[in-house]
Amino acid sequence: MDIPTSWFRQSTSSSEAWPIDRVLAAKRASGLTVTVVIPARNEAATVGQVVRRILGELVEGAGLVDEVVVMDSDSDDDTARTAAAAGATVHRTVDVVPEAGSFPGKGEALWKSLFVTSGDLLVFLDADLTVWSPQFVVGLLGPLLSQPEALLVKGHYHRLSPPGSADDEDGGRVTELVARPLLNLLWPDLAGVVQPLAGEWGVRRSLLEALPIPVGYGVELATLIDTFERHGLNALAQVDLGRRGHRNQPVRDLGVMAAELLGVVHRRGALIPGGALSPSLRQYDPVTGWTVRPVPTAERPPAVSEPSYAGRRLEATR
Repeated sequence: MDIPTSWFRQSTSSSEAWPIDRVLAAKRASGLTVTVVIPARNEAATVGQVVRRILGELVEGAGLVDEVVVMDSDSDDDTARTAAAAGATVHRTVDVVPEAGSFPGKGEALWKSLFVTSGDLLVFLDADLTVWSPQFVVGLLGPLLSQPEALLVKGHYHRLSPPGSADDEDGGRVTELVARPLLNLLWPDLAGVVQPLAGEWGVRRSLLEALPIPVGYGVELATLIDTFERHGLNALAQVDLGRRGHRNQPVRDLGVMAAELLGVVHRRGALIPGGALSPSLRQYDPVTGWTVRPVPTAERPPAVSEPSYAGRRLEATR
């Protein structure tokens, strides 16, 4: 495994290696703008503090970030109101590009964010963060602003889970049982990516707007694989963000996520060539019995292929 080991050493840095003064100077020299996007569904308990810290430290304080946008993905709690009260620009995904319809899912929120944001560089943060730092954003921007070849920057971290959790201190259940084995078997050059499913990542708009985007949780894996296949390993970098804590999902929800990842790999021709995957997952509970849950299989086309994209992007920059 010389290739991923070598890449890991050359392309991995610590967020602390990117002091904010250095990153801010690189931003000013580049003339690029930065948007932080926070996809959220029913995260009223945590989204406000995420928004306030980014606004306070990186927008109003340092001037590193130009806009903070929360994409509200069909929440039925006070997520949108809480995020707006904290100072974010909030968009309901169902209201963005309405002529294209709407899907539930994280990838849908990220795809639609391209139509309502202005930044040349996009940094994505999950809305359920409980242990984190605005330095996450600074670190992810470091390679994008200092290394012209870097197109996609993945975060990795010491993952903190609730006490007694089965996946405390590791990469997460779906990462270790599905994503990492798939990458090692099918894309071994990507074996050095520590957290392929990390929700904290930075990307050049020029890359993301040219990629197909799965509407669900497959967005991170698809973006990683597609960037590698189109632009090679040197287009990727990763940054150690330190400690990260967030809300855990129930194991049956993770089963649906795992099925989504298998679908991403299948649609890229690496799993069951020519075969078909079921769009549903049958799960068994000893108390409630069998349930059948849908597995998101749709992928949005590259945003640049949408007729309205250029006009909406121009409007977002005003």
